Amino acid sequence: MSPSDTSQFYDLTFKSVLDALPCYLTIQDADLNILFANQTFRNDFGDAVGKSCYNVFQGTEHKCRKCPVQKSFIDKKVHIAEETILLKDGSANEMIVYSAPLFNLTGNVTAVIKMLTNVNMIKEVQKELVTLGQSFAVLTHDLKNMLEVLEGGSYVIEEGIKDNDMALTSKGWQIVRKNIHEISRVTQNILYSAKERPPTFQKVKPSEIARRAVALFQEKAGNFEIQLISQLNPALPYTTMDVPSIVRMLSNLIWNALEACDQDKRKTSHSVFVRAEFYNKDFYMFEVEDNAGGMDKSTEENLFEEFFSNKGDSGTGLGLMVVDRIVKNHKGKIEVLTKPEIGSLFRTIFKA
Repeated sequence: MSPSDTSQFYDLTFKSVLDALPCYLTIQDADLNILFANQTFRNDFGDAVGKSCYNVFQGTEHKCRKCPVQKSFIDKKVHIAEETILLKDGSANEMIVYSAPLFNLTGNVTAVIKMLTNVNMIKEVQKELVTLGQSFAVLTHDLKNMLEVLEGGSYVIEEGIKDNDMALTSKGWQIVRKNIHEISRVTQNILYSAKERPPTFQKVKPSEIARRAVALFQEKAGNFEIQLISQLNPALPYTTMDVPSIVRMLSNLIWNALEACDQDKRKTSHSVFVRAEFYNKDFYMFEVEDNAGGMDKSTEENLFEEFFSNKGDSGTGLGLMVVDRIVKNHKGKIEVLTKPEIGSLFRTIFKA
């Protein structure tokens, strides 16, 4: 390459090079305020100079708990992390984040450069492959157990019919019916988790969707001797949602709450509350709250990890993974409040 061919590169300004990078790049001060943002960033977030990164990326007023920029300010080292950020349209994007300190002449960190690379596609492909393989393993294990119980239930029914014993027949039928419900629940969760399904939106009242989900579990709650209480605001306006998905989301949360109450032997009475209510003037929410044993910190931090379960052999880890996917498909948020020996509350928030 001749000197005349290369001279064009020397005319490039430092800023133009940063603007041309196909990733988000910001420079931030110790308060995490954005001092500079490249053009790629500005294309998706507009002019954010002077704003905090957690406000721009997360839409919150609270700093992230594991902020790599803060770490770089403290130890003067480069840090790598993973973050989920929200674009203007509300879509969540998985990012690999690099933070590196910028020093002044005396060796002090005056600012930190933060670079974010979108890895959504890689993460989705990876997640689908892992989920597909684990789904088959879960399905095989769970269905094997349930089919064995079904065989036991059918034997009880046959014995009851043979002896003309309606009480025994009814007992067998309860075993069969319970496990048909379990097979349906596990299979639907696997279908939701193993394959991304585009939502089919329609106008509906949130209170009616919650009422439909609660109705599915009234008998189950009665069998557990647990109060299942609806607190649904009929004034919530019509909104657009994928009805089967939201029913599935609420069903998983209600089922988890009922199971938690059933396993909590320290209290003599248990209740599960299901609410549909305004969150504020722009958002509405669903809440599922129980007064069971609550969760420890480790369980709370891993709730939405793929196939995480603290139920031993009786848990697949699919339920909350499906909840997380449905909420993201509706561009919503999940909040979890829990206290050991007091109970847990799962709140899903959506734009009205």
